[in-house]
Amino acid sequence: MSAGVPRLFLWLSFLSVVGVLVPLLYLFLRALEADPATLGQILLRERNLTLLFNTLTLATTVLIGSSLIALPLAFLTARAQVRYPGLLVLVGVLPLAIPGYVGAYAFLSASGLGGLIDRLTGLNWPAPGGFWGAAGVFTLFNFPYLVLNVWATLRHSDPATQDTSRLMRLSRSAPFRRVTLPALRPAWYAGGLLILLHVLGDFGTVSLMRFETFSYAIYQQYNALFDRTYAAWLSLLVVMLTLIIVALEAQLMRRVRLARVGTGTARKMQRIPLSGWTFPALGFVLLVFSASVVVPLASMLYWLIQSKIQESALSGWLESLFNSLELALPAALLTTFLALAPAYLGVRFPSRMSRILERLGYLGYAIPPLAFALAFVFFSLKVVPDLYQTVPLLIFAYALHFLVEAIGPIRSSLLSASARIEEAARLLGLSPVKAFLKATLPLLRPGLLASLALVFVSVLKELPLAFLLTPIGFDTLAKDAWGYSSEAMFAEAAPFALSLVVVSLVFVRILWQQEGKK
Repeated sequence: MSAGVPRLFLWLSFLSVVGVLVPLLYLFLRALEADPATLGQILLRERNLTLLFNTLTLATTVLIGSSLIALPLAFLTARAQVRYPGLLVLVGVLPLAIPGYVGAYAFLSASGLGGLIDRLTGLNWPAPGGFWGAAGVFTLFNFPYLVLNVWATLRHSDPATQDTSRLMRLSRSAPFRRVTLPALRPAWYAGGLLILLHVLGDFGTVSLMRFETFSYAIYQQYNALFDRTYAAWLSLLVVMLTLIIVALEAQLMRRVRLARVGTGTARKMQRIPLSGWTFPALGFVLLVFSASVVVPLASMLYWLIQSKIQESALSGWLESLFNSLELALPAALLTTFLALAPAYLGVRFPSRMSRILERLGYLGYAIPPLAFALAFVFFSLKVVPDLYQTVPLLIFAYALHFLVEAIGPIRSSLLSASARIEEAARLLGLSPVKAFLKATLPLLRPGLLASLALVFVSVLKELPLAFLLTPIGFDTLAKDAWGYSSEAMFAEAAPFALSLVVVSLVFVRILWQQEGKK
């Protein structure tokens, strides 16, 4: 590490890494407490193979489905001649405002006997469920992660590369196959990784759809059967699976080498006329928008009207809202504070050590949240039992889990802030920390505010950590929305679900602004 690195930033980075690794160590030790006979029974259960097959099949199907939606939509947005490309971008971003378990609630409440479709049309539309129900919900509310990445790549790609392939007198489809598709690989890898992590870590959606994956099995073992040893081993299995996927994505990214052809400034890509494909393209966009935004919102609004909120229900909603804010605000502040250190070290003092610290910090986000929460359960019960199911422990877990979300905007602000201002402050005799506080920190205001808002909204929507770590009787918007939905109490769930969607629109707005800056 370079000389002159502020020790405070090093210690804060180490604190974040230790905070992630120590609970995972206790999860591993808790799993090893089983005697050899019990351990053999746990590892050799046929159910483990079923869970592995279900999880991998679901993740693969969602990735394929998301690609089939995202690639055409991103192409229409970035390359096609359309009147309002900005509206198409909104179609690709708005589904992010709907958490997966809220989307599952919306479709369950819209279908089946007594659902929205049945009440409005008299048609008893079959309720989604099982593998295809879970795959459909995951696809509809996760494909935007691919759209954003692919759209950004297509929008900034250099047309000179395609001109080269045309000069070689290749077929019309050759530029797309040989130039465009390979250029999209990094974007597809990055967006695909996010989708896979969401599928592996989600238990709200699969529990409502009644489809068994690793996360759903962990929830069942902990909540119903309370077999903590088996839950610990299931958590370790899903952690190992996640790390394998992350390592595979990193290996694939290292193989990608893309560079612009020629010198000078890249020309702007010319948009392609749709000709006879205009109406099919419009139909495709309307179908995606209706399924991912219109139907869920219509279902939630309908059940909100039907709920006829009583004073007691309003009181419960206000209490859950207050509890959610009580968690989200301090968690956002703590996360942003902790994110300053790794972001600063990575930009101002890049080295092998700073990269290692940053990547280890990513574990908190990469590891499925239910497994991460279970690690904190075992750690708190063993080391600090007084902190078990307390608000401070949950806030600390939130900070470590969402650290990566806060690092990104801060890193962007640091890259745009000149380091010479801070160097000048040091030459004037200020210590490294004081130079940072007086010269650099004021320039980071946009990134800090974006980090605060992103983490704030993410905490409000988060379910697995809240489910395992909140104090008994401490309800949140996410817990109530999922809880009422799991009991098929759709009218009661509507205020909580709709509140989460409204708040999540803040997340979409910030994401839109971040992409615009890029």
